[in-house]
Amino acid sequence: MRIPLLNASGCLDALTAPTVASQLDAFVTKTVTPLPREGNPPPRIAESDAGMLNSIGLQNPGIDAFVHDTLPRIAELAVPIWVSVGGFAASDYSEVCERLDDEPSVDVVELNLSCPNVEEAAESVTELVAAARAVTTKPLYAKLSPATWDVAESARAVEAAGADGLSLVNTIRGLTLDAGTRRPSLGRGVGGYSGPALRPIALACVHACAEAVAVPIVGMGGVTSADHVLDLVAVGASGVALGTILFSDPWAPRRIRAELDGSTTATGVPSERRIHDFVPETTPRRRSSAK
Repeated sequence: MRIPLLNASGCLDALTAPTVASQLDAFVTKTVTPLPREGNPPPRIAESDAGMLNSIGLQNPGIDAFVHDTLPRIAELAVPIWVSVGGFAASDYSEVCERLDDEPSVDVVELNLSCPNVEEAAESVTELVAAARAVTTKPLYAKLSPATWDVAESARAVEAAGADGLSLVNTIRGLTLDAGTRRPSLGRGVGGYSGPALRPIALACVHACAEAVAVPIVGMGGVTSADHVLDLVAVGASGVALGTILFSDPWAPRRIRAELDGSTTATGVPSERRIHDFVPETTPRRRSSAK
């Protein structure tokens, strides 16, 4: 059984590190928005005792530059491409998804519905997924936040709205202080917390959602070893994404793949069928008549 390995969005630049990206079963881009964004003010990265915080703020060149310049270069790597899409209103999500719908090199669209480093859209996650579903036939994965009272209910809602899969989990909001000044370490104050401390939270969310929905799940959060991959698969993940570990160990995909290939501790891992549902193999969804 081969468990698909991806990168978490924003944790790997495929053009800067193409050899690392080529070790993955799919590459997930940084989040793309309709217009270019400079992101949040620096400092934008801070280490913590059990992980790190980031406050990048969806820095990206915008959909026009992404389609014309970035996407063709990533496509040369011959790795399946997942494009992360974000915005501040349902119209932002639908605009970017519609632009990507006719791009043959885009295999999956991941909807970033839960970035803790920017203002949230006014619409619900259900409305955002429905807006994207109305304009694209691409498989849609909804990336959800762990900072919700009932993540399983959110999972059911986005599945009903047209999501083909889930990405669990996004970072969770956190704060660190500078030891000398006792002021926030990040320019924006709070940031998205990731790393080992997020792993039990991710396991709980994947477990809850796997019990609630039938769509495949990409699990992520504090993964640093094959055992962590197998834990996420055991509770219901169909694939696993590596995030913070890529900053300290960019060759982690190759190492973890070797660990998985030599693992004898796959007890509790589900059948091949669940893993093969990682990317829906059904006929692509038809666009809704609503625009």
